[in-house]
Amino acid sequence: MKKRYKAYCFLILLFSCLNINAQKVQSGPMVGYSTMKEVLLWIQTTDQAEVYFKYNEIGSSKSFKTETVETSEKNGYIAKIVAKNLEEGKEYEYTPYINGKAFKPGYEMSFQTQTLWQWRKDPPELSFATGSCFYVNEKEVDRPGKPYGSDYEILTSIHKDDPDFMVWMGDNTYLREVDWNSKSGIFHRYTHTRSLPELQPLLANTHHYAVWDDHDYGPNDADRSYWGKHMTEEAFNLFWGNLNTGLIGGEGVTNVFPWQDVEFFMLDNRWFRSANDDVDYEDRQIFGEKQLLWLREALVGSHASFKFIVMGGQALPENPRFERFSTFEEERQKFLKMLREINVPGVIILSGDIHHTEINKMERDGYYPLYEITVSSLTAGTYALKPPYNNQYLLEETIVNEHNYGFFTVSGPRTERVLNIKIKGVNGELKWEKEITAEELSTKK
Repeated sequence: MKKRYKAYCFLILLFSCLNINAQKVQSGPMVGYSTMKEVLLWIQTTDQAEVYFKYNEIGSSKSFKTETVETSEKNGYIAKIVAKNLEEGKEYEYTPYINGKAFKPGYEMSFQTQTLWQWRKDPPELSFATGSCFYVNEKEVDRPGKPYGSDYEILTSIHKDDPDFMVWMGDNTYLREVDWNSKSGIFHRYTHTRSLPELQPLLANTHHYAVWDDHDYGPNDADRSYWGKHMTEEAFNLFWGNLNTGLIGGEGVTNVFPWQDVEFFMLDNRWFRSANDDVDYEDRQIFGEKQLLWLREALVGSHASFKFIVMGGQALPENPRFERFSTFEEERQKFLKMLREINVPGVIILSGDIHHTEINKMERDGYYPLYEITVSSLTAGTYALKPPYNNQYLLEETIVNEHNYGFFTVSGPRTERVLNIKIKGVNGELKWEKEITAEELSTKK
């Protein structure tokens, strides 16, 4: 199901910013999770306010109203409200109301419900965007020198592509030194990032799901010892609208969601992580036994055509650089062994973190090939990967050493689904394109 895109100009954006101030809106609205019967709507006000949403199916005059929620300083002036009474496979337009006044920013605001296709027809085509490493400059607290963030117009390009939803794969905001030790600092950083003008139309019309990595969890390369992780967990859950979170005993931000016939398993690579440099510790882990057991059982129970395992750092490369899984080789081998043991079809790994894009492909004797698609960076500084690569799994033609994002589509009959991958630059220009069929990832060889 596709939403209509309208061209935007500077005057519209200027009007939007002025209207936001007048209407007490700090950021948003944002569309969160979607099901067949309900959708999460999100908005942040500048101070205490009463918020509700009105919505109607596009083309229908019958409207509905959500409950009213009061924002407060305690919850970051955020309202997360569920739109109910929805019909499956429909598109809706909506309007936020702040203290009884309609907020009309000058661009379209819409959401959609998922389709009931099971036992009736082939699943519909779907599309989603991916990205990681989203840095928004704040001169007063950034490091001296050249700004680390740039090319924010990439968000407009993603919005023009009109994906059904977007998967944020970590480092979705960059906490700074002034933020780490206080809830007010953490909430400020999340608010500052979320308020970027170029981001607002994308938030309002595309469903968003997220998992974190080190920079939105805490300090650079942070592990389970980070003292502020309960504060960043609170901020993450307030600022994102995931379908579920904290699936591992209520700790961390592990979550999962389906969209039509695909499923996403969003892994937390921070909450349970041992110290990177404590190499003599006997039980070194990134995900931990409980999370890997949950993943094993969730994959076995999934009937999705494609099963995307999403993680902040890279899994397949064996060269132990930076924070790759190979720096925790014993657990990495447990992970790869688990995938072989359960041998469920359609598994693909999605990752971010490394500030360039690439695909790794691991051929496995007796099993289908395991792909890892790494997409980075959206706006944070890029890291140019240059030879020698020292990576036997790397598909060298897929390296992109500049700001980029992924645009994925899944199409075709239920038994012949095809994943199309496009990597695009700041202005939406195509960098490369590749297809992976469900048949290639089949256990029937």
